[in-house]
Amino acid sequence: MNMNARQSEFETAAAAAKAEAFAKDGAVYKTLLESTRAIPWKIDWGTMRFAYIGPQIETLLGWPQDSWQSVDDWVERMHPDDREASVNYCISQSQAGLDHEMDYRALNSAGEYVWIRDVIHVVRGPSGEAESLVGFMFDISARKAAEEEVLRLQRELERLSLTDGLTGIANRRLFDKRLKEEWQRACRGGSALSLVLLDIDFFKQYNDRYGHVRGDDCLREVAAALAGVTLRPGGLVARFGGEEFALLLPETSATEALQVAEACAAAIAAAALPHESSAVSDRVTASIGVVTGTCQGQGQPLTLVEAADKQLYAAKRAGRARIEA
Repeated sequence: MNMNARQSEFETAAAAAKAEAFAKDGAVYKTLLESTRAIPWKIDWGTMRFAYIGPQIETLLGWPQDSWQSVDDWVERMHPDDREASVNYCISQSQAGLDHEMDYRALNSAGEYVWIRDVIHVVRGPSGEAESLVGFMFDISARKAAEEEVLRLQRELERLSLTDGLTGIANRRLFDKRLKEEWQRACRGGSALSLVLLDIDFFKQYNDRYGHVRGDDCLREVAAALAGVTLRPGGLVARFGGEEFALLLPETSATEALQVAEACAAAIAAAALPHESSAVSDRVTASIGVVTGTCQGQGQPLTLVEAADKQLYAAKRAGRARIEA
């Protein structure tokens, strides 16, 4: 055998050995990929078809491994609310040759949605254009559920921080917040802003006669009566402090605000809460002050409260169980 023949035989054997080693390594890599909980996949950019997707996909979503043929299968099994944003983001990032990741909800074969995080690597050709996409899908449903629970608890804490613990209506903190917001809105738009302040008549005497437990019940009953009064959108009923309540009335004229105050007095009367220690009635009544203003870019929200407070005390001085506006 001449030297060239020996060299050719050697190269052939070496190539065969390399191919065998590569096949073994490829099998090892595939075994490793398919033994993880993450789901590996590859999409050919030119045809937009799956070159590979791990068998774990069937365990996670229930769809057979061979049912993932093209990106259409991926898109159709995505939650409609997530579809457009996710697809557009993936296309734009891939066209730019940028690795990226995204979260979306994927439909399983049982008709339920599972939260997925896709981590995507863009394989680029010699000229830098996208050649294929490879990535991993992760089931992040547990993480999303935990995040949503945290958000729910945060919202609940926020709600509780703005709710009066005794009566269940808005507290003073929320009233002050909304008053500032509505004042600023009224200043921008020149609309009317009205405020009703209400004080239960002879409430100290009520507590002295019936006790503080019954007094708390009385406050809850009055709050419920006021909460049932019809207000314009954006209106707010709040416990102002002690036995005082406030109704914030955006875009409400003086005439309409007076009608709301009259409705409040009627609602309290309809509750028919006994008050044998009252000097004006044998039922619980309230003194009410009403004020309406328009902001001309001057003053502060406190001026509206002060004006309503003056009307409230005018009602008390005039004999209570009445409205001053």
